[in-house]
Amino acid sequence: MNETIYKYPLPLDNLSIIDMPTGAHVLCVQVQNDIPCLWAIVDPQQPLERRPFRLSGTGHLLALDVGASRYIGTFQLNNGSFIGHVFEPKGR
Repeated sequence: MNETIYKYPLPLDNLSIIDMPTGAHVLCVQVQNDIPCLWAIVDPQQPLERRPFRLSGTGHLLALDVGASRYIGTFQLNNGSFIGHVFEPKGR
């Protein structure tokens, strides 16, 4: 196995598509240097696949089916003035 942990910056968009090695296991979302990032266990020798992630702020309408999505985590920006919640659709 050639697994390692990679970091992926997460744009502040309702829907973000991130290219990751096939089979990547997303660990968490946190902020590093004021940038939200996803961390995932990956095998960098696997081909890339496009993975969708949904971002919703606290108090904003959810643009996703919560029952058909996996919660990844929550992060804060601007001293807590923005709270973002990240989800990945299941069965991708």
